[in-house]
Amino acid sequence: MTILIVGAGFSGAVIARELAEAGLHSTVIDSRDHIAGNCHTERCPETGVMVHRYGPHIFHTDDAGVWDYVCQRATMMPYRNQVKSTSRGAVYSMPINLHTINQFFGKTLRPAEAQAFIASRATPAAAPAATFEEQALQMVGPEIYEAFFKGYTEKQWGLSPRVLPASILKRLPMRFNYDDNYFSHRFQGIPQEGYTALIARLLDHPLITTQLNTPYQASMATGADHIFWSGALDGYFEFRLGRLGYRTLDFERFTDSGDHQGCAVMNYPDPDVPYTRITEHKHFAPWEQHAGTVCYREYARAAGPEDIPYYPIRLSAEQSLLAEYEALARNETGVTFVGRLGTYRYLDMDVTIREALDTAHAFLANRAPA
Repeated sequence: MTILIVGAGFSGAVIARELAEAGLHSTVIDSRDHIAGNCHTERCPETGVMVHRYGPHIFHTDDAGVWDYVCQRATMMPYRNQVKSTSRGAVYSMPINLHTINQFFGKTLRPAEAQAFIASRATPAAAPAATFEEQALQMVGPEIYEAFFKGYTEKQWGLSPRVLPASILKRLPMRFNYDDNYFSHRFQGIPQEGYTALIARLLDHPLITTQLNTPYQASMATGADHIFWSGALDGYFEFRLGRLGYRTLDFERFTDSGDHQGCAVMNYPDPDVPYTRITEHKHFAPWEQHAGTVCYREYARAAGPEDIPYYPIRLSAEQSLLAEYEALARNETGVTFVGRLGTYRYLDMDVTIREALDTAHAFLANRAPA
């Protein structure tokens, strides 16, 4: 049986490995010159810092099976994502927590007092929030919304929060204690040797052939019994109905000596600052020591045809177009669409792995006997 897997990120690597363990050979292709997709990590030759080339990735999950799966192939080092935010000339703790509230309003509130105080500032909910702005005003009130969310969201999405869905903000935590861990999942960490080493171990099997610098060509489908497609959903159909909307990121790299900002992630929500955040990558590996440091300023913009897609927009126009592409996908035989690009969803790494495992196991269960 000839199996072609398009994309050497987590989706493709996990599926290839599960099929290989079951005795099936697959060829994994990727148009880039490296494996691991947007999770790719590499050593900076100048400083020795492990760099997340396409932006930082912190592994967090409540799925014990997925956690065990990655721990079998990587030493997962404990890591807490403690984000800071520079707003109006002061530095605050994120996500919004009791420290943020007390510092921002100049108070010394206890948890119950802070909860009542924020409720008094919030906009009363006449109906469930439909937009990002409505959700923010109902959740935290105008002061915190203006200081931390409005400008950042406009830069990140290139749209007014008045037209973005409320679901975007609902994913962000808010706490009335001093917990500044961005995630609340049971298992959190970063691979000691980086994500590329983890995915390399997944692909290291005699029944897996990996070919880099190899863009997919439609003619490749002729010789394949089945294709697992983790590329862009609309790209598979050669954009015949139009392009689905994405946001992309531009990275402005700079180096420094010592410690540049004292934390891994510093957000900049002020609208007059053109970038959304600065990431300092030595802090994503606190178990290492480096004299130099590598930082990136991140700028968000609309993705063009040649850009790397990061965040699906999924507003009404895209939802309509997505439904048409999903209808085309359902009519395809011998192709399974997987991953964030193949399903046009923003997926955390743990969900990507879980869905890839389930996809591979379903394929093995349903295939015809040899």
